[in-house]
Amino acid sequence: MRSVKSFIAAGAATLLSQAALAADMPIAPPPYAAPVVEDFGGWYLRGDIGFSNQRVDRLNNALDANATTSRQTNTFGTAGIFGLGVGYKVNNWFRADVTGEYRGNSQFLGKDVITFPGGFGTDTYHATKSEWVVLANAYVDLGTWWCVTPFIGAGVGGARVSIANFTDHGITNFGGVTSSSLAFGDNVAKWNFAWAAHAGLAYRVTPNFTVELAYRYLDMGDGLTGDLRTFDGTNAIYNPTTFKHITSHDLKLGVRWDLTSPQVYAPPPLIRKG
Repeated sequence: MRSVKSFIAAGAATLLSQAALAADMPIAPPPYAAPVVEDFGGWYLRGDIGFSNQRVDRLNNALDANATTSRQTNTFGTAGIFGLGVGYKVNNWFRADVTGEYRGNSQFLGKDVITFPGGFGTDTYHATKSEWVVLANAYVDLGTWWCVTPFIGAGVGGARVSIANFTDHGITNFGGVTSSSLAFGDNVAKWNFAWAAHAGLAYRVTPNFTVELAYRYLDMGDGLTGDLRTFDGTNAIYNPTTFKHITSHDLKLGVRWDLTSPQVYAPPPLIRKG
C-alpha cells in the first residue's frame, strides 16, 4: 500500500515540474502572418475603347406638317469610343464605377421621300454627330470559371449630343414643275438624360489586371440643329431639325487596374531543434 502511495506522489511531482517548465516557454508564433489590410480598399481604374452602331428614329421638322406622307431612311457611320473611369468593387459579385467618354464624329446620311397636296419630292440630309457621355454604372458579376467572369449592369447619366454641318438638299415637283433647294443648320450641342445596359465577359490576367469584352445599349435622347436657312440666310419660318431618339449598340474592349495589393502570406517560421 505504501509503495502505491509513493508511486502516485512521484507522478504528481513530475506533472507539476513539467507544467512549470511549459509556463516558462515562449508561445510559438502562428504558421503564417495575417494579411495586411490596404488603405485602397476595392478601388480600381478603368479604360475603354470601342466602336458604335447608332440609330435614330426619325428627323422631325416644322415643315413636316405640309407633308401627306413621309418615308425616311437614316444611317450613321461607325464612330470610335474612348473612355476612362474610376470604380469600387464592393465584394466578389457587386461593383460600381463612374465613367466619362468621348464618342467621335459619325457621318450621318438621311433621305426623306414625301408627298404633299399637288406634288412630291425628296430631301437628302447630311451631318456629323459626336457626344460626350458621363455615366454612373453598377454591375453584378455572375461567378468565375477558368478566370472568366460574365457580368451584367446598368447605368444612368447624361449625354452631350452635338449635331454639326447639317444640310438639307430638297428636290420637289409641284404641278409638274421641278425645283431644288439647299438649306443649312447651325451647329448645336445639347445635354440629355442618358441610360445604358451592359453585358460582357471579364478575364482576370493577373490579381490586379482584368480585361473586358462588353456589349452596351446606350440611349442618348434627342439631337438638334440650328434654324434651317437658305444659302443667302433667308428663312420664312423657324424650323430647326430634331434627331428624335438616338440610340447606339456599342462593342467595347476595356481594362481594369485594381489598386488593392493582393494578400501576401509570410512563410512559416523555422523551428530550431535541440
